[in-house]
Amino acid sequence: MVPEAAARPTRAELRVAAREQSRAQRRDAAKAATRTALLRVALPSVAALGVAAAAAISVQGEADQQRAQAAGRLSEEAAAGASGPASQESAAQAAQAAQQALAAGDAAQASRGDARQPLSGAQGAPDTATQAVAAEAPKPPERPKVSLPVTQAGLGEVFGAAGTHWAKRHTGIDFPVDGGSQVLAVTDGTIRTLWNPSYGYMSILKMADGTEAWYCHLRSYKIRKGTVKAGDVIAFVGNSGNSTGPHLHFEIRPAGGGAPVDPLPWFLAQGVDPR
Repeated sequence: MVPEAAARPTRAELRVAAREQSRAQRRDAAKAATRTALLRVALPSVAALGVAAAAAISVQGEADQQRAQAAGRLSEEAAAGASGPASQESAAQAAQAAQQALAAGDAAQASRGDARQPLSGAQGAPDTATQAVAAEAPKPPERPKVSLPVTQAGLGEVFGAAGTHWAKRHTGIDFPVDGGSQVLAVTDGTIRTLWNPSYGYMSILKMADGTEAWYCHLRSYKIRKGTVKAGDVIAFVGNSGNSTGPHLHFEIRPAGGGAPVDPLPWFLAQGVDPR
């Protein structure tokens, strides 16, 4: 049988046990406080990293303003959840992560802009198919250097012909066309008009080398005076002057006022056949 004095703890033992119990309680309280602090630090950090990752992903399809708003919300949440130095450091780290995500998004956007540059250059490049079609498109015909005096070829009386209609010999060639037919400039030059009892209404085309082309027996003029080009309409066929019917009497007279020459060789030398 144990003595009663041995069964009951002493005051010293009670004080030691109380101190040990107090220490154990303080350790448990410290552990609990540490876990709480870690949770309070970790939760904002995880949330911050999650928002930063979402901002980094969505930055590819969102505008700069949306990314800035996301970064602002991230900073506000980190600041709201922070308490103490550790939490402030975590918030700063989260903000830095968000800035890095935004910078990565700006770089990605810039790289996409660089990738689009060749496309814009290609759009501005000329279309080879269009160029080929333009090259194959028919060009407008060039103006002739020498033209017939009327649109219808075929001669009546030729140069040097004899007959009762002329005092000597025929001084030109006749084009038997209907009255009112167009009379054309045979080449570039200047026009003047006059009246002659034998030739009737006349148009005289003076060429660059001084050679003159005479158009006789006209009905009326379209151009009385001025510069003309080959093929321009200058007058209309008639029957004025010493004439037996509507036709165009055409002469070529060399520079210097010489006697008329046969117009047929002159036309043929220019590559035009009036016959």
